Amino acid sequence: MAEKILKETDFPLYLFHHGKNDRIYELFGARPAVREGKKGYIFRVWAPHARQVSVVGNFNEWDAEANVMQRMVDGESFELFVPGIREYDVYKYCIVAQDGRKLMKADPVGFHTETPPANASKVYDLEGYKWGDHTYLQALYKSNHFTAPMNIYEVNLLSWKKYPDGNYYSYNDLARELVPYVKEMGYTHVEFMPVTEYPFDGSWGYQVTGYFAVTSRLGTPKDFMHLVDEFHQAGIGVILDWVPAHFPKDAHGLYEFDGQPLYESSQWDRMEHKSWGTRRFDYGRSEVLSFLISSACLFFDKFHIDGIRVDAVASMLYLDYDKRPGEWVPNIYGENKNLEAIAFLRKLNEAVFHRFPHVLMIAEESTAWGLVTKPASVGGLGFNYKWNMGWMNDMLSYLTLNPFFRMNNHNKLTFSMMYAFSENYVLPISHDEVVYGKCSLINKMPGTYEEKFAGVRSFLGYQTAHPGKKLNFMGYEFGQFKEWDYHEGLEFFLRDNYELHGKLSLFVKELNNFYKNAAPLFEIEDSWEGFEWLAPDDADRNIVAFIRRDRERREIIAVVSFSGTDADDYLLGVNQKGKYRVIFNSDDEKYGGWGHLGKKKTFTAVKKPSHGKQYSLRLPMPRLTCLYLERVEETKE
Repeated sequence: MAEKILKETDFPLYLFHHGKNDRIYELFGARPAVREGKKGYIFRVWAPHARQVSVVGNFNEWDAEANVMQRMVDGESFELFVPGIREYDVYKYCIVAQDGRKLMKADPVGFHTETPPANASKVYDLEGYKWGDHTYLQALYKSNHFTAPMNIYEVNLLSWKKYPDGNYYSYNDLARELVPYVKEMGYTHVEFMPVTEYPFDGSWGYQVTGYFAVTSRLGTPKDFMHLVDEFHQAGIGVILDWVPAHFPKDAHGLYEFDGQPLYESSQWDRMEHKSWGTRRFDYGRSEVLSFLISSACLFFDKFHIDGIRVDAVASMLYLDYDKRPGEWVPNIYGENKNLEAIAFLRKLNEAVFHRFPHVLMIAEESTAWGLVTKPASVGGLGFNYKWNMGWMNDMLSYLTLNPFFRMNNHNKLTFSMMYAFSENYVLPISHDEVVYGKCSLINKMPGTYEEKFAGVRSFLGYQTAHPGKKLNFMGYEFGQFKEWDYHEGLEFFLRDNYELHGKLSLFVKELNNFYKNAAPLFEIEDSWEGFEWLAPDDADRNIVAFIRRDRERREIIAVVSFSGTDADDYLLGVNQKGKYRVIFNSDDEKYGGWGHLGKKKTFTAVKKPSHGKQYSLRLPMPRLTCLYLERVEETKE
């Protein structure tokens, strides 16, 4: 009996069905090929419940019988070589379900799509882009992001800027304008809200139909590569928001792809996110694991991104998430933990870090789930960062209070230090906090027009000095009063035409650049070695003060007033006598402050006890102000 000759696709298919193929984009989808001297594309798709699958498109008049696909060796997948296909040809799969229905589906592993509201896939070859980011990547491989500054500018690419006629800025437009802006403003990273293809603008990209395609609204995949490349050549990392928790029920998408639940769970209690109107992925299905992990790996592999922020992790971890009693079934241990989702997240992170060890995997996890940023070997989920939603909620609740009432809520300023080193945190003020009546950051602040700006400056000074990496959403940097609206671009005219908005922009720029060069503010984020309280409990004056240290034991003192009144003779306890110099002052007139410190930059500590310390500084502490100070080493004559 002759031995069976294995095809090149057999082993990748085997890995796919066992949840171990993290590059299914090299197997499925439409890929250029040559057969018997003819150029064309070979199409492959997984549709185990289908009676028949055919490729239809503009090249065959959408005739379901013209290009019927053949079953592959696994009996569940289909393939067909179609000669004469050209790049940008439009196609779908016509799937005949077991009940005879004909379903017209976009390619789950398609690399490009029609521009919404059209929704067919487009033939596209991802290969051939000439990257210019070699120097950036070489430096990245030698760096350690845990001990480096990370200040992230979160962007919605469709609404950062728009043309007067309402058209989007393209990826190439953004490469020309967004990249230099982010660099000038001093950010280290950008984070894009989802760019994976989605049909409904109002979902902001969080209801994905194309997990292997960037949205065609702004250009082609190679245009997006160019945008990433330009950021890298400017020294800026790129993070993508990614949505493996759920997908929409649009007919052309993953929804009951071959006539039955396939990518979604078939269990009644795990099939849907009812309040979102979406389907939940089946994390117990090996092929779904290969699909999702490959989607993440594609963006690192082919698009050179630096990190992924995984959306809605809490909704994946808990079986009773957004459910009432009787709407969910406990796991085998009688608990509300989704064991399959936990295993998926661990497998995702292990697979990504195995291939791309220097990247960022960031969890948006909104509960007190433990060990999110610890490895699976000790029971963790394996991310290297987690959004600190507790800090965010506490801070925004505190900031919206009239300063007179802040004294009774002082713990909201300080409680985050009770757990600051339990995970590797990012401190986020994201898009979710400036929509749906929550007000923009500046409009959350109480007080007069000038006090609102001062409140933003003092808060940003506090955020910058607090342990943890930083993230803020576009528009905050020049004080946009209007809530973010995805229909419109940011109101940059405020920065250019109104004094305090322009001065706030300068403040953010100089604060960002100060942070990047101030090792005590970022080198030690994971232990008390990098942090010491000086004044944690001065609730009556709404003031906090603390020390940040780097690995060389250099120190920066941060003093932040959230008070509505000046403290003209504030006694701050410090560890050593000597002179202390103000090295950053949010109350500086050039930033729109009142300039209460005047020209005085240096203050002398005397032997007078305060805040449990033997020495103290007398500071004229302006209201709503953040000061950074450093001790001046005195030289002997």
